Amino acid sequence: MERLKSILQHIDGKGYKAYKKTEGIYQFPDFSLKIDHVQGDPFAIPSRMSVRVTQLRAGFPLSSWTIENNNPIRRIALEDYLGRMVKKNIRHIIKGQRGSGGGGIISIETNGQKTLLRNAVLITTEYIEVRLVMGLPADNRHVAGLDAQQMFFDELPVIIEQSLYYKNCSAQLLTEYVNSAEDQEALRHSLKEKKLVAFIANGSLLPRQSGICDKPMLGNIISFHSPASLEFKMTLPNAGIIRGMGIPQGISLIVGGGFHGKSTLLNALEHGPYNHIPGDGREKVVSNETAVKIRSEDGRAISKVNISPFIDRLPFGRDTHQFSTTNASGSTSQAANIIEALECGSELFLIDEDTSANNFMIRDQRMQALVSQDKEPITPLLCRARELYEKQGVSSIIVMGGSGDYFDIADTVIMMDEYRARDVTAQAKKLAYGHQLHLSTKELINLPPFQRTSHRKPGKKTLDASRDQFPVRINVRESDTILYGEYKIDLSQVEQLVDIGQTRAIGLMIHYYACHYSHTSGNLTDQLKKLLQQANEKGLDTFSPYTVGDLALPRLYELAAAINRIRSNDWI
Repeated sequence: MERLKSILQHIDGKGYKAYKKTEGIYQFPDFSLKIDHVQGDPFAIPSRMSVRVTQLRAGFPLSSWTIENNNPIRRIALEDYLGRMVKKNIRHIIKGQRGSGGGGIISIETNGQKTLLRNAVLITTEYIEVRLVMGLPADNRHVAGLDAQQMFFDELPVIIEQSLYYKNCSAQLLTEYVNSAEDQEALRHSLKEKKLVAFIANGSLLPRQSGICDKPMLGNIISFHSPASLEFKMTLPNAGIIRGMGIPQGISLIVGGGFHGKSTLLNALEHGPYNHIPGDGREKVVSNETAVKIRSEDGRAISKVNISPFIDRLPFGRDTHQFSTTNASGSTSQAANIIEALECGSELFLIDEDTSANNFMIRDQRMQALVSQDKEPITPLLCRARELYEKQGVSSIIVMGGSGDYFDIADTVIMMDEYRARDVTAQAKKLAYGHQLHLSTKELINLPPFQRTSHRKPGKKTLDASRDQFPVRINVRESDTILYGEYKIDLSQVEQLVDIGQTRAIGLMIHYYACHYSHTSGNLTDQLKKLLQQANEKGLDTFSPYTVGDLALPRLYELAAAINRIRSNDWI
């Protein structure tokens, strides 16, 4: 501690790069500080540092973050909670920008409404570690030593004391936070035994503030309530018995007029594989953990994907069993998205007709009369959705407002009426009675089969992260874009990617996969599963060459989606 103070006094007023002398480890009375990397300019990316507090000093009871079966969910929740406490106290304690550039700023990477595995806060039985970034204060590109001393010796210790000591935390809020995450995990895992793919608890608040803000909508909001015919009772380890709407396995439709809440319900289900923070309104809205949003994606790249179950008999004999393109149409992209999700083992597809290719969803009777089946390469989802469920075990939840033909294949039909759910399955079946799919059994019997596994994997060129003079160039400035070597990976249509920390982790994990897994036996999905297992067992630090605190764990589906969208024809 005194050594850091002496260095800051010595370099005060010198050129900004003199801050480099502060890199190292310093022992404060109640914590240790490690300055991992010092920025070379006040306008550069802020300096990285980490703080450790021993568990003896922090005082968090072991029972507050562990459970008997070694499930890490309570620990992950406590890490998330402490990160948010640090962020809250930074706002209250740090005086803000001082001098040039980002000087005077301290921040921690914890965002949004989800409780994710991150590396901003790490908890072990021995210590709690917090990773921060700090804009070291500058006076016209010179060291502002007195301001830096104030940050390190007056402000930082208070932040640590107020955030990381159990005695200064609200035991009630902390317990609520950790218990909520544990309940959500238990609720999600109980879906299969109830033969459900999703559950929405009574009283849930589904509407969001806007399309770009995931926080709950303010004001007089209609809370969710299940129709009696679909109501299930669930028992949670902490909250006890709750009730709500269960969506059964099979094919479920969400119908209703425009602006009545169909897409709002589907959006909540899209986020159902993730745990939500208390107060979000969707804490007890869960979906099958393998749920994937399927949509059309004009212009995306496709590499050697077998889309023949949906698109076959293309003109001029073009192969659809190993289909590749750098500019997919709406129908081919949606077909590829389904096949890629199947390869990853998805058990639930979430589909909204508003973001789907119309000719992929349905082809009406008049069009079939004009264009015969042997001249139409696209087999609509309508004709294969039941097969996906009955033979592949993949359920579908489909928002449908424009075609009653889906009544023919639906197991459950839910109508959203002024944001209230009604079970209209019986009425829909009456309307469907006597009607049949327009394509005959004879026409459907010779369709190519679905395959859940594939041997395809990216080649060396696809995984090359180098560019120009950079041996490795991976840059993420937005949550939906990765600059990976010479490639720009567009993830703007991968709707279940919820945090920029996940995007950063994906970029690093692709490179790690290239170095350690791509040459081993197994297909892309099997290798990525091993990679994610490594992340869960050893942490996200495995993938970064230096200490950072801005990563969050992605799911298998979004990790695979990023690789599948690299615009390269080098696949094997």
